[in-house]
Amino acid sequence: MAINSGLREQQAQADSELIVIFLTFNSAAVIGRTIRAAQKITGNIICVDSCSTDETRSIAAGLGCQILERPFKHYADQRNWAIETVGNSSRWQLHLDADEMLDDAAVQQILQALTSAGETEGFMLRRKTYFMQRALHFGGTMSWHLRLLRSGRARCESRLYDQHFICDGPIKRLNRGWLHDLNGGTLAEWVNRHNRWSDLESSEVLQTFGEENEGQLKPDLLGDPRQRTRYYKGIYYRMPLLLRATLYFFYRYFLRGGFLDGRTGFIYAVLQALWFRILVDAKILEAREHKVDTPTV
Repeated sequence: MAINSGLREQQAQADSELIVIFLTFNSAAVIGRTIRAAQKITGNIICVDSCSTDETRSIAAGLGCQILERPFKHYADQRNWAIETVGNSSRWQLHLDADEMLDDAAVQQILQALTSAGETEGFMLRRKTYFMQRALHFGGTMSWHLRLLRSGRARCESRLYDQHFICDGPIKRLNRGWLHDLNGGTLAEWVNRHNRWSDLESSEVLQTFGEENEGQLKPDLLGDPRQRTRYYKGIYYRMPLLLRATLYFFYRYFLRGGFLDGRTGFIYAVLQALWFRILVDAKILEAREHKVDTPTV
C-alpha cells in the first residue's frame, strides 16, 4: 500500500512538472496504447499532428490529449517547433513518436528521475526495435535516445535524417525498462518510409559529410552511446560505396548475432542493414553522376 501511495504522489508531481509530446500522422492503429502507457507518468500530453486523415486526432482527444495541428516539413523542424511552443510551461518534456510505448519499469524510473534530477538536464532511454510485430533482441537493434529533457535546455539537431536531441548540460542514462519502438504499420509502409529516408540520408551525406556543424551531436569515441555511433558512422561513410553496406550487413547479422532472431531477424537485417544502405549509396551515386537534386534542411 505504501509503495502504491508513493507512486501516486510521484504521478501527481509529474502532472505539474512534465509534459509528454507525441508526433502523430495517421497513427490510429497504435496511438491509443502508446498514450495510455504515457498516462502512467502524467496526464499532461500533447499530440502534434501532421494533418492526419484517419482517426488519430479523435482517439487522442478522447483520451484527454491536447491536439496541435501543423504540416510536417521534417522531423527536426517539427520537434523544435514543439519545444518552442511548449516553452517553459512544464519543467520537463518527454518526446515520443506515436508508435513508441514505455513499459512499466521505464515509467517507474522516469518518475524517480524527475524527483532526483539534480543538475541533470536530460535522460536517455533504451529503445527496443520491433519488426513485423516481433521484438528484436540481437544484431545491434538496441539503441539509446535522449528523450526526457529539461525545458529550455535542449533541442533537436537540424539534420534531415538520424536526428538526436542535444542538451546544454549533463545527461544520464535510465537503464531500467524500455522504450518499445513498435514500428506500427505494414511491411509495405515500412519499405516506403525507408525509401523516403534514403533520400534524406543520401542528401545529408552529400551536403554535410565531414563537416563540423554547430548545434549537432559531436562524434566521440569516448562519449555517450549516441556519440560513439555517430563516430562509427563517420568511419562507415569513408569506406567504398556499396562495399560498406555489404560489410555492415555481415557485421549486424553475423558478428552482432542478428541470426539469433530467426527468420524475422534475417528479413530485418537484409532490409535495414543491406537494402536500405545500398539504396542510400545508389542515390549518392545517382546524384554525383547525373546531378540529381537532393532535399535540403
